[in-house]
Amino acid sequence: MFLLVFGRRGIVGSMLYEMGIQIVFTWWGNVIAASTVAFPLMYKTTRGAFEQVDRCYVQAAKTLGASEKRIFFKILLPLSWPGVAAGSALAFARAMGEFGATLMIAGSIMGETRTMPIAIFFASESGNDQEALIWVLIICILSIAMISLMNYWLEYRQNYIRD
Repeated sequence: MFLLVFGRRGIVGSMLYEMGIQIVFTWWGNVIAASTVAFPLMYKTTRGAFEQVDRCYVQAAKTLGASEKRIFFKILLPLSWPGVAAGSALAFARAMGEFGATLMIAGSIMGETRTMPIAIFFASESGNDQEALIWVLIICILSIAMISLMNYWLEYRQNYIRD
C-alpha cells in the first residue's frame, strides 16, 4: 500500500515527484511507515483515556462559557494525560521496533534510512552476531530509558498535583 501511494507512479508520490520531492527510500519514508504502523496504538489508548473523563466537567465548563479549545486544554487533556502518555509510550515502542513497512517504503540505506530493527536483521543475516547483539542492547536500553522516564514523569506529576 505504501508503495502504491508514495511510489513514483503512486497517487501521492507522482504529484510529489513532479515537485521534486521523493518519499520512497528516504528518511521521510521511515517516518511515514513508523507513524502509520504505530498510530493505532496511540489512537486507541488516547481515545480510551478521553472517554474516561467525567462528562460533568465538560458540561460545567460549557455552561460557564468555555470554548472548545479551552475545554480541551484545561479539562480533557490534563484529566486524560496518563492515558495519553501511555499511548505515546506504546506508539514510540511500536515505531522503534517497526520492520516490515519501513523496509518496504524506506529500504535499508546505510546512514540514511536504516533503522535499528533492520540493522539487527542484516547483521544477524550476515553472521555478525556481535553487531546484532550491540544493536539489540541499544534498542533495549533506549526502550527501558523511555519507559522509566515516562513512569518517573507520571509519578512526579501525580505527586505534584496531590500537594
